[in-house]
Amino acid sequence: MKVGTISFKETFFIGLMLFAIFFGAGNLIFPLSLGQAAGTELIPAIIGFLMTGVGLPLLGVIAIGMSKNEDVQSISSKVHPLFGLIFPVVIYLTIGPLFAVPRTGTVSYEIGVAPFLSEGLKTSSWGMVLYSIIFFTVTYLLALNPGKVVDTIGKILTPVLLIILAAMLAKNLFSPLGEITAPLAAYEAAPFFKGFQEGYLTMDTIGSFIFGLIVINAIRSKGIDSPKQIAKVCTTAGLIAAAGLGLVYVGLAYSGASSVQALGHLENGGLIISRISNLQFGVSGSLILSVAIIFACLTTSIGLVVACASFFHKLRPSISYRNYVLVLTLVSALISNVGLTQIISFSIPVLVAIYPIVIVLIMLTLLGSMLRNRYAVYTWSVLLTGIVSIVEGFSAAGFGLGISDVFARYLPFYSLGMGWVIPALVGGMIGFVVSLRQAPYALENE
Repeated sequence: MKVGTISFKETFFIGLMLFAIFFGAGNLIFPLSLGQAAGTELIPAIIGFLMTGVGLPLLGVIAIGMSKNEDVQSISSKVHPLFGLIFPVVIYLTIGPLFAVPRTGTVSYEIGVAPFLSEGLKTSSWGMVLYSIIFFTVTYLLALNPGKVVDTIGKILTPVLLIILAAMLAKNLFSPLGEITAPLAAYEAAPFFKGFQEGYLTMDTIGSFIFGLIVINAIRSKGIDSPKQIAKVCTTAGLIAAAGLGLVYVGLAYSGASSVQALGHLENGGLIISRISNLQFGVSGSLILSVAIIFACLTTSIGLVVACASFFHKLRPSISYRNYVLVLTLVSALISNVGLTQIISFSIPVLVAIYPIVIVLIMLTLLGSMLRNRYAVYTWSVLLTGIVSIVEGFSAAGFGLGISDVFARYLPFYSLGMGWVIPALVGGMIGFVVSLRQAPYALENE
């Protein structure tokens, strides 16, 4: 085991790196939409959003830091070996070609390109088609050998984007576009819980399983191999990244809330940020923002494609990494053309179904030292959580199942989108009792 030290300066820069990794397309658009919809209920709504958009990703990074370099596959395998194969595939498809990668294309198009097109081209589908071909061709070429190009883009464009956002948020704070208006119906009854579920859309809690390993590798490169030190640095770096994300989210949410009088309620956050930047800074400001966002989204797109291609190549090495990159970019390009609003709509049922499972896995990983090898706790807790969350996912997709009416009547918090909480706790207790009566099975990778 290497023994080394790491300075606060080095830890701080690892925290900034983690912030840059987390800060993608969804981090820009969803707080703005939440702000517009929440209106005068902004404070409880943004607190809920910060729980899932900042707090849980932070816990995910800390959990990976404490888990002795385990990845999502090894953690999922504690539930059951078959689950350890299927669930990581679902995770990588979600943050990859089905939702997160196509979203980078649509967000960068709607913010960076569409505002400067003629009305005819903007309303037709050809603008997005042509842009997606260019955007994902570049993604494909750079994902084959990302190297220093992506690092350079990220190191230069992320600070530029933050400076632009800071200027825009400061302008909106001191010269808001209007008064904050009444909330939409969805935020009237339980704004905290609605904001909590809106935080799912960032997908950062899911991404924390992958991003946590990147942080660990960065720490190891400094000569640190002690699990205790790694966990400590992960926690500090995670707090730095979380502080940055929290400040940006609060500023964006307020900007959205104060923009309704000037803009009306727009269908997605991409349109909101584009219109706000144009009103506050004119065409030149919008152009600078557009360039920064296009490259920031491109960096995110390349990074996610690389992560997904690497995972699937490891899972099935008989197919080349190059072919995985090709398939991932082609699928992402096709899906990006359905539009940002539609991608968000399609992703909601999937995220409602899998997010509670991810949350439970993070919590169980944090309790790993207490649970030792009591894998029945993992199995029962995830099983009962999954039953409820999958039913909630079908309901969110518009497929009313008979059992959802039973859950709504008898399961606490179900109407708030939190019906999985009690089953998760009950499942954990059942699993603990079961683990006392039987020997835990051995994992294949142990």
